[in-house]
Amino acid sequence: MHTHQWQKSSYSGEGNACLYVSAPDSATIRLRESDEPDTILTTTPTTLRALIRSAKAGQLDDLGTA
Repeated sequence: MHTHQWQKSSYSGEGNACLYVSAPDSATIRLRESDEPDTILTTTPTTLRALIRSAKAGQLDDLGTA
């Protein structure tokens, strides 16, 4: 099993539900949440950047509402 170098998000604080990020190479970013450390999402820097921009612009505010 490969060990990743995980970095905790500075926005996570001291509570639960902390986000951790690992970048094993320049083309891959891995994300995991502290409550489910075995569930790892893999993406690219370009895709993650687009997601963050969309969230900051409020384009995702209606997700999860019925």
